[in-house]
Amino acid sequence: MNHYRIAVATNGNKGLEDVVSNVFGRAKTFTILDVIDEKIDGMTVLENPGASYKYGAGPIVAKMLVDRSVDVVLAYVLGYGAAGLLNQHNIKHIPIKPNMKVEEATKEAIRTIKEESTNEIRRED
Repeated sequence: MNHYRIAVATNGNKGLEDVVSNVFGRAKTFTILDVIDEKIDGMTVLENPGASYKYGAGPIVAKMLVDRSVDVVLAYVLGYGAAGLLNQHNIKHIPIKPNMKVEEATKEAIRTIKEESTNEIRRED
């Protein structure tokens, strides 16, 4: 059984109907999806603690995602600090165009993950 957790930088609290934010560190929310065998098995929407920060929001978000055991991040672009921290914790970034619905972005990410078949983004239960 393949299990991994995807975090999507999002604009609100609409879950799968929400859209990908055009920013990472200052995204309003993060939609966290548990994926088991290529199917969404659970979802949580988290307010971004760094959304109001003028500087340094990316590393705060990266720590939140590390603490939530995220394996993959879907976001348009990452700043250098956030990218470095996510990479250090083996969290894969998949670039996703802004304003794409979360459900569509997640399906695209699942296809990408399946194609790449990387062991570092999978966890065995």
